[in-house]
Amino acid sequence: MKHITDIFFDLDHTLWDFDKNSILAFDKIFREHHPTIDTNAFIEVYAPINQACWKLYQVDKITHEELRYNRLKQSFDRIEYAISDEAIDKIAHDYIEFLPDNNQLFEGAIEILDYLEPKYNLHIITNGFAEVQQRKINNSGLQHYFKTITNSEMAGVKKPHRNIFEFALSLANVAKENAIMIGDCIDADVRGALDFGMKAVLFDEKEIHNIHGVVTIKHLLELKNMM
Repeated sequence: MKHITDIFFDLDHTLWDFDKNSILAFDKIFREHHPTIDTNAFIEVYAPINQACWKLYQVDKITHEELRYNRLKQSFDRIEYAISDEAIDKIAHDYIEFLPDNNQLFEGAIEILDYLEPKYNLHIITNGFAEVQQRKINNSGLQHYFKTITNSEMAGVKKPHRNIFEFALSLANVAKENAIMIGDCIDADVRGALDFGMKAVLFDEKEIHNIHGVVTIKHLLELKNMM
């Protein structure tokens, strides 16, 4: 890693704990409008469905609007909860509104950023929606760590497309040989970066991947041993 000058992080599921913050957002919605739904049971169903929908969204097989609707509709169908499309649209709106108000980060996130920031230029590359991602970053106190924040709306493409990495490196004014990507998604973050010619580290907190040849960590503070 001696030639690395710039580190690019994914946001959701890497620094910002999407699952914990989703529980808080849905709990607020359900307590007020759908009190018979158990939030934790819903999240167990919703989390993998949301991931599957995001994979389709990343490769442009569904639209932004379809992502927001499908992940909820499929989750309610799975738990056999009868709900109208109008109510789903309301939940989709409220969820996006409430989600960035929560600021649970992964254990060690602030400590590792404090450790890395004096030594490297830090950046974000995210496929999330621009306004929502910026609110997450601001509300969780991460803004001052990052010199640039690239989202898919700015770049016009989503990870793993090589153009979003090219856009982010151009914005950061760094060569790919001097950059590394750290993220939780093996396809969007790791393979996307590696195919582009960057180094990459997979953040696999739940140890669900076992991929030969991919540098993997299960805790953010393991980066201290590398960087």
